Amino acid sequence: MTTESPWLDTLMALIVFTNLRLLGSSRLGACIRTVALQGVFLGLLPLIAHSNDLDWRIVLLAFAGMALKAGVFPWLFFRALRGAKVRREMEPYVGYSLSLLAGIASFAVALWVGSALELPNRAISPLLVPVALSTMLVGLFVIVSRRKALTQALGYLAFENGIYAFGIGIAHEAPFLVEAGILLDVFVAVFVMGIAIFHIRREFDSIDTAALSSLRD
Repeated sequence: MTTESPWLDTLMALIVFTNLRLLGSSRLGACIRTVALQGVFLGLLPLIAHSNDLDWRIVLLAFAGMALKAGVFPWLFFRALRGAKVRREMEPYVGYSLSLLAGIASFAVALWVGSALELPNRAISPLLVPVALSTMLVGLFVIVSRRKALTQALGYLAFENGIYAFGIGIAHEAPFLVEAGILLDVFVAVFVMGIAIFHIRREFDSIDTAALSSLRD
């Protein structure tokens, strides 16, 4: 049984804010902190939604999510950032003002889709589906609109955050192993991306993925 609370809608608004901040910031350190903060909000989501019937599974899932998304992953990204010796995304494929407009447009589209989408279970908040969908869209947009491999990895993590929010908010009775499996998949994926970033920097002395076009068979 979930609990309708004004805190849920506050969390939804804060997640939207982190999406816009991710789109509007050129500083890689600020982007990492933004995604980490988004991870904290997502970790609080099941605790607030199930505040009347908390059990060990919900608490463990919440703290495991926060530990990975707000602790382990940011540490790995900051470590990659120090090794890459780069601080800003200077020349993205899409400018920051246009990126913010795209983020606002994605939320408007997500609101429309969310109002028309028929769900098997009632969402924990009316804003849950639009926020989750817009977070996925923002993550995909960051992946295709940025040049740095590290920023693209952050976009992937934001995309996964949207999937995680959707699952937490809709699949109320999802087995613990399925939820833990999602976190494990993301954990492995971030390690793989970290290895890829390391090799790109070693070969090109840069984490700009545009340098990959210079490769020849």
